[in-house]
Amino acid sequence: MINSDSKIISTANLHENIMSYDVQLFRAETKEREQKLNREDFFDDDENIEPFTDMQIQQLKQRLLDYEYVLTEENKWGLNFTHPEFGSALLTDRGLYFTTTFDEENIFEVGMIASEFTDTEEFVKYDPQNDGWEEA
Repeated sequence: MINSDSKIISTANLHENIMSYDVQLFRAETKEREQKLNREDFFDDDENIEPFTDMQIQQLKQRLLDYEYVLTEENKWGLNFTHPEFGSALLTDRGLYFTTTFDEENIFEVGMIASEFTDTEEFVKYDPQNDGWEEA
């Protein structure tokens, strides 16, 4: 159903020719592994990223729908969602990748949504443009 090839997940193709801001959500085990290995190329190897369980995928899908993201496509990379104001999201079996335009309000909103998804502590937010892992 969902491909684990996270190296191809750049959702920039969803916003062609527009600068984008990306925020990612992973399982907490991924953060622990990344901090332990402390490798620059950590995210280049899918095996480093802990896969979501089927239940977690369903929960994340439902939460996206609850936040008014609309499922637009299921393809080999995962489930593609769009939001009427805040951009897009790609849910794969190893990560949830939010992409928005480089607009201050959209960046704030997407960042807040991703942070709210960490409320169960099983997920962690990674913001590559803002020093990486969000601390609780």
